[in-house]
Amino acid sequence: MTDTIDALVAELRGILGDRGVTTEDAVLDRASVDGSRLSPVISEQLPLGRAELVAYPTTAEQVAEVVAAAVRYEVPVTPRGKGTGNYGQAIPMSGGLVLDLSRARAIVEVGDGYLVAEAGASMAALEQAANKAGQQILMYPSTANSSVGGFISGGSGGTGSIKHGSNSDGFVKALDVVHAVPDARLVHVEGEAAQPYVHNYGTAGIIARATIALEPLQDWRGFYASFDDFEQALSLIRPFADLEPTPRLVSADLPTLAAALPADEAIPADRSSLRAILDAATIEEATRLVEAAGGRVEAVREGAQASMKISMMSYNHPIEFLQKAYPDTYFHVEVSGDALVDRIDEVHAVYPGGMLHIESQHGRPIGMLAGIYTNAEDVFAGFEKLTALGVGFHNPHQWYVDFEPERTIALAATTDPQGLLNPGKLVDPTLVTGRKVS
Repeated sequence: MTDTIDALVAELRGILGDRGVTTEDAVLDRASVDGSRLSPVISEQLPLGRAELVAYPTTAEQVAEVVAAAVRYEVPVTPRGKGTGNYGQAIPMSGGLVLDLSRARAIVEVGDGYLVAEAGASMAALEQAANKAGQQILMYPSTANSSVGGFISGGSGGTGSIKHGSNSDGFVKALDVVHAVPDARLVHVEGEAAQPYVHNYGTAGIIARATIALEPLQDWRGFYASFDDFEQALSLIRPFADLEPTPRLVSADLPTLAAALPADEAIPADRSSLRAILDAATIEEATRLVEAAGGRVEAVREGAQASMKISMMSYNHPIEFLQKAYPDTYFHVEVSGDALVDRIDEVHAVYPGGMLHIESQHGRPIGMLAGIYTNAEDVFAGFEKLTALGVGFHNPHQWYVDFEPERTIALAATTDPQGLLNPGKLVDPTLVTGRKVS
């Protein structure tokens, strides 16, 4: 495809300028990886693909122009935000064009109950803009510098999910998307019509601009507590989630995981840790709960940075810190259900070295179960054991669309008739077995 790529590069330079498109090897290499080394299962299969060119649109309108040009040349297009995804969804498995949206980051409007931003705007920037208007975004991922387009098309939940659930539960009010057609333009979809574009990795349309929901700003506090044993911390996951006003985040870890987190006097390395983002009005009750469970409050901190720091130690981030502390040792599986609290010893026993990082999301325990990695077959064999315990699980060691895949396939038949959008990520779900397509 050398001649085709050269012709596309020339056309894109006319749209974006010389600095808006590149074929430099070092840039292509960086644009062809994400955080998928977090999964040893995926790491064994790398490299999964390599870009042939990278384009950097700076506006939503340019996103449409770039996609239109790529479609006319029949070049695959893989959208990319900040590249913070962990499971290969932004890797260009069929080569072609990586559409880097990080420069299209304008915050267009902040209104009463909504915010409009281009896809490359970071979640942290959106939160700051909302705060200045006396509001807050409903949720943001643990990697707060990830982009809003990446969070909507590749993420699911995060800080704020105890109250608001996932990003498919009212977070998105409207989208401007780009379909893979020769005369591509911005297509505005609102309400229910926007939801099929959520969490499908850009396989049925690339998000160029998003309108997300806001709510009134709350007075948040970063809350740290520690315990002699993990069961004491576990006993507070549900009571903390029931506090009113609802906490923004509740996380807990065993001493082994806590010791791997960034050094902080509020997280004693030899004790189980509970960290939460609480409305200031609930601090007194939270303190009572901790002390009644046999723990102690280590710190209560004010300010947006205090909350952001706790967010950056939530969801799968403790696994990242664990892997840094003990390289080439651990993997994780996303888990959920009451058994994480009620049958924790059995849950830990599913994998050698089993350790649970636990959260609360929409009133139910969820978490990341870490184990010592030996091979992929043992990882997948644990799924049956988790099911027997009543534990829900999600296999993070794959890159296929697994949220409403049938709906996405039906949509993509119209919006991407040539199959050029993020190829390799949208497959018939009946063909997916473990980590491979049959």
